[in-house]
Amino acid sequence: MRLRYAFGLLLICLSVQSAAQAPTDSIPSLETAPKRQKISFVPIPIIFSQPETGLGYGVAVLPVWRFGTDTLVRKSNARLLAWRTQQRQSLIQLTHSMFTTNEQYIVSGELSYYYRFPINYYGTGPRTSRSDESVIEYKVFIGQQRVLRRLRPDLFVGLQGRITDLRDLQVKRDIERDGMVVAPSRFQERPVRERQDTRVIGVGPVLLYDHRDNVLSAYRGSYLELSALFNGGALGSDFQFGRYLLDARRYISLDQDHKTVLAGQVVGQFQAGAVPFRELANLGGDKLLRGYYDGRYRDRQLVVAQVELRRQLFWRFNGVLFGGVGQVGNTLADFDEGGLKYTGGAGLRFKFNRRDRLNVRFDYGVGRDGSTGFYFNFGEAF
Repeated sequence: MRLRYAFGLLLICLSVQSAAQAPTDSIPSLETAPKRQKISFVPIPIIFSQPETGLGYGVAVLPVWRFGTDTLVRKSNARLLAWRTQQRQSLIQLTHSMFTTNEQYIVSGELSYYYRFPINYYGTGPRTSRSDESVIEYKVFIGQQRVLRRLRPDLFVGLQGRITDLRDLQVKRDIERDGMVVAPSRFQERPVRERQDTRVIGVGPVLLYDHRDNVLSAYRGSYLELSALFNGGALGSDFQFGRYLLDARRYISLDQDHKTVLAGQVVGQFQAGAVPFRELANLGGDKLLRGYYDGRYRDRQLVVAQVELRRQLFWRFNGVLFGGVGQVGNTLADFDEGGLKYTGGAGLRFKFNRRDRLNVRFDYGVGRDGSTGFYFNFGEAF
């Protein structure tokens, strides 16, 4: 039975952060001479549990800093994670989002290595069943980098590149009923080339409007991303396809002291060409439709809308109510099949870093088919 509980070592977080920050969320006054902030690289032990991992443990390093002393420049952040889970999954990951001096550039990206990473696989399309669960395992390296230049305040344009290198893919468990194998994994339905070692490489343009007051936990502002990624043989990719992404978000503070915030997001991911299984759009996980297993539904096209109501509770704790609806399909016409997927839930936020609004996130979501998930992470879902 999977564990459904997540634990953050909050006392350790407190001891690390209490000496390093002022007890306020207010924006620094422009009348005060700004000082350069010291960057903390102290590793934080973590213990967590999620539907995709079971119980996990590891360490995190979460530096937040600003280039220069201009307080109008939003803060940069990075995250270094290393963990191991009950399901024998191992991950080393570095992500970063940096605003250079005067916000002339945004540089963001990810380096991740998943070692012997088993996942549940249900097949593709909007009609897959939980009873079709099988287990596949692989190793994968992901590298992604974006460099965007400012055209005018809050508007950026640039390029992105991405590589996914997948190795040692195996079917570890076929479809079972009452402990007996009743059918081969639906992964066997995928093209033979996808079951071999593969590499996907792509580049493409990005247009970004980012008017959020804080990229870690916004009180107000808007975010709109339009991007494309073209993967092809000329780049050394084993598959040729295009991916197009729309990500629109809005944050509204419902009171003057920002104790109640309404946040909404609409995501559309659309793909054309020969898309391998791991590059398909996924519903579920800790960001899109919490409550479903990550990849519970996957296909070439995806649309999701979700909303959160965030409320300050007491001391360093905030509460969240959330809900969402979405669908996947091979084409947009397939969205009529299987019914819309929707989830709802609630969560708790602990202000790990009050000055920079970096939260430890605990969420519990419930899906339409009775799926549930308890999630632990750093930062907001969107």
